[in-house]
Amino acid sequence: MSPATRTLLVATVVAVSIPLSAVAEVDIRQDGSLWARIEDDGQIRIDGSLVGEIEPDGTVRRSGSIVGEIESDGTIRSAGSIVGEVEEDGNLRRSGSIIGRIESDGIIRRDGSIWGSASNCCGSHGGKRDVTAVLYFFSTFFAED
Repeated sequence: MSPATRTLLVATVVAVSIPLSAVAEVDIRQDGSLWARIEDDGQIRIDGSLVGEIEPDGTVRRSGSIVGEIESDGTIRSAGSIVGEVEEDGNLRRSGSIIGRIESDGIIRRDGSIWGSASNCCGSHGGKRDVTAVLYFFSTFFAED
């Protein structure tokens, strides 16, 4: 294998290995209007204002302070306690009960009804995790009815 071919092969492997969420902003819409954005670096904007971030390890910060985390398996923790999860198939659980779903096309459902949508995110569990973190820590989506 020539050095040029080897370099091209390595560059291709590296490019394919970069997760989609690392190269695309995720827009979350509610009632058709842009409500939140997860930027490439994990910063979260609500209605255009910077409100927090999701760190690569799943730690979630609001105004610089840690408010919780979303683990790689989708478990949501607040103050160290498990409070919910997003499953591989997109089901959203609060205290063990299904309350909604993030579909692979980005449609977000709450109690069966369409709540909103997310773009550039939801074909992978990692993308669903990021959206779930925003829904849990920055909205009333997971609040008790």
